[in-house]
Amino acid sequence: MKIVFSKPDLPATGVYVVAVMNNRKLTPSARAMDKKMKGGLRRAMGGSRFKGGRNQSLDLISPSGTGLDRLVLFGLGKTAGLDAKGLQAAGGRLYAALGSKGFAAAAVAVDALEGCPIKPAVMAAEMALGARLRSYRFDKYRTKEKQSEKPTLKSIKFLVSGQARARTLYDVHDKVADGVFFTRDLVSEPANVIYPGTLADQAKSLTRLGVEVEVLGEKRMAKLGMGALLGVGQGSARESKLLVMRWRGTKSKKAPVAFVGKGVTFDTGGISIKPAGGMEDMKWDMGGAGAVIGLMKALAGRKARIDAVGVAGLVENMPSSTAQRPGDIVTSMSGQTIEVLNTDAEGRLVLADALWYCADRFKPRFMINLATLTGAIIVALGHERAGLFSNNDLLAKRIEDAGNQVGEPVWRLPLADEYDKLIKSDAADMKNIGGSRGAGSITAAQFLQRFVGKTPWAHLDIAGVAWSKIDRPVVPKGGSGFGVRLLDRLVSNNYEERP
Repeated sequence: MKIVFSKPDLPATGVYVVAVMNNRKLTPSARAMDKKMKGGLRRAMGGSRFKGGRNQSLDLISPSGTGLDRLVLFGLGKTAGLDAKGLQAAGGRLYAALGSKGFAAAAVAVDALEGCPIKPAVMAAEMALGARLRSYRFDKYRTKEKQSEKPTLKSIKFLVSGQARARTLYDVHDKVADGVFFTRDLVSEPANVIYPGTLADQAKSLTRLGVEVEVLGEKRMAKLGMGALLGVGQGSARESKLLVMRWRGTKSKKAPVAFVGKGVTFDTGGISIKPAGGMEDMKWDMGGAGAVIGLMKALAGRKARIDAVGVAGLVENMPSSTAQRPGDIVTSMSGQTIEVLNTDAEGRLVLADALWYCADRFKPRFMINLATLTGAIIVALGHERAGLFSNNDLLAKRIEDAGNQVGEPVWRLPLADEYDKLIKSDAADMKNIGGSRGAGSITAAQFLQRFVGKTPWAHLDIAGVAWSKIDRPVVPKGGSGFGVRLLDRLVSNNYEERP
């Protein structure tokens, strides 16, 4: 979708959007329209339930006294508490209200608001980001969809003073949105299209942005001793891969920051096979890897002043005559042995070698891994928050703050010796599941912690948030791209070098 910023000017024709605050308080542009309509705007509100609330809009067709085709009153709610996240949500709701109404373009007035410290240019940029994020649609396989069922809105023009400033701010947002969309595309693709080899090929497209991309095959990983990762993929006809990406956005000699993703491109559960119902959703079990790839695109796209590493273990977990069996013992790259009691607890095995490899090779300032790791995190947190585990309080707090700022919230859960004892094995250094269904997300995190050494580390369990089953303000139903904006904000807030 095309986003344009222009100086404030009442359009003579087309679709015009003006904001109204809570209790039908008119913004300056709305007052100007009401005057032009000789009070018609207020009369229209009085004859409706529209009160300017954040989830409300009111359409006026061919409003009298104007040459407009349509005037849309859009509720912004209360001025107090309106922030960047709220403005992005407003932009997303605006797109949802306009996207399928039959017109191709709309002009949106953005005014200075009494009692709101946010400048109009910033407001316009944030609303534009929200509109773009909501406009995402994965429709490449819909060959029979009728034209009347497709969205029609192609461009939005934001009419705002300081339009050049708004464009500069939005250009950065736009690159981050590119990363989010890339992740959503990867997660949405079916498993016959995206598997370890093709997912690695998709990541290679980032070389155009200056990202260094390296792909390790099974022979290389075997020489490195990655028995945990290779064991997961040994039942598949698809070769497992380890994807390594690096963005060098600074000449600083500081250690890089690192992000590690679980990339199980399809998870049948292996020999410990999952129930058939809902198994089709397991195409998005590579959501963690998808987020890391999208993050690297975002950082490179906006030329972030940071040295960042992205690592993803890419496997397909299939049952076959060569598949890993419950009871098998594998040796990880770290030298630690693992008794595999359940082949459906495979993501932690993939991450075990990916985390160790990342820490050993790059010696990063910190590592953050993302993984659709456990159903237990959905039981605990539903689809509203990701689970956060960390061995470093400062890193955890910064992740929490970044998540709250961009609308990708997390909730920290504990790590403790009591839970670590639950994965003690009688036959190996550890087993890959605890002894019961209790604390399933925590025991998984305890497992991962054994492969990070002294590196500051955080684990994000995104099983409940990598895919949205409903439309949300800036996330349409489908792959969410969760983690890209959160981690980009984490970097820009705390680690990026200043010019």
